Amino acid sequence: MRAFLAINPHARRGRELGESVRFELTRRGLELVEDARRLAEIDAIVVAGGDGSFARWIEPALELGVPMGLVPLGTFNDLARTLAIPLDVEGACAVIAGGMTRVIDVARVNLTYYVNEASIGVSSRITRLQKERDKQRLGLLAIALSAFGAVRHMRPFHAAIGYDGRFEDVKTVQLTVANSNHFGGFITVDDAAIDDGWLDLYSVEIKGFLEAIRVVGAIAAGKRQGERAVRCYRAAAFDVATRRPQRITADGEPAGTTPARFEVLRQALRVFVPERPDRI
Repeated sequence: MRAFLAINPHARRGRELGESVRFELTRRGLELVEDARRLAEIDAIVVAGGDGSFARWIEPALELGVPMGLVPLGTFNDLARTLAIPLDVEGACAVIAGGMTRVIDVARVNLTYYVNEASIGVSSRITRLQKERDKQRLGLLAIALSAFGAVRHMRPFHAAIGYDGRFEDVKTVQLTVANSNHFGGFITVDDAAIDDGWLDLYSVEIKGFLEAIRVVGAIAAGKRQGERAVRCYRAAAFDVATRRPQRITADGEPAGTTPARFEVLRQALRVFVPERPDRI
């Protein structure tokens, strides 16, 4: 198999483990291409990095009709956890070399593709506050510090949500449009899946710092559905408009501003997965 290899040197472990990724894939028989001008020659795209790095290569994979492999080198690695891909280099490369694939949904907002979730509000601000060097050095601690700063200065905003011919007006501090059942590093939704053909929109409606702490604790404990401060909607597409343009991030990467349309592309992408995963 000839695979284009994209290594993100800015991923938390990208610089440290890049050579190990090349070695493990090559010794398992893959022919590696790292020149993007040769994409027409490849059979697969392999990304060594985090979820944002993976998302950047979805569009070329769809255009070429080739599967994607992931060697998770990011901080949260939500997609790897969703698909039961090992978090170590050797295990992840073995999955790719094994050749087993699964078809999943991908989502799109403002022509930006993503696999896990897109956010408006607090989460988007957290992403903007993060410094790459701090993420590489401190990992989850850097994200926690950014989150504390973002929550302290959060401001509610009004949003109009359109879906399935219905319209909802909300005053919220956070809108998340998820394609997967696992996102945000610690959130797991039991009744969602990355191949169910649906997007789930969550509106977090809180009024202060102390309530924010309580809601985060409830979500972390898996009590999202029973938390009155979180409203949930499910549809194949959402249109979101706000009084003022709000920045959007998709899998941690900038994805324009509102107004925006979020949509799911059902059964769109093949990805390499373990032959006998512990969980999917």
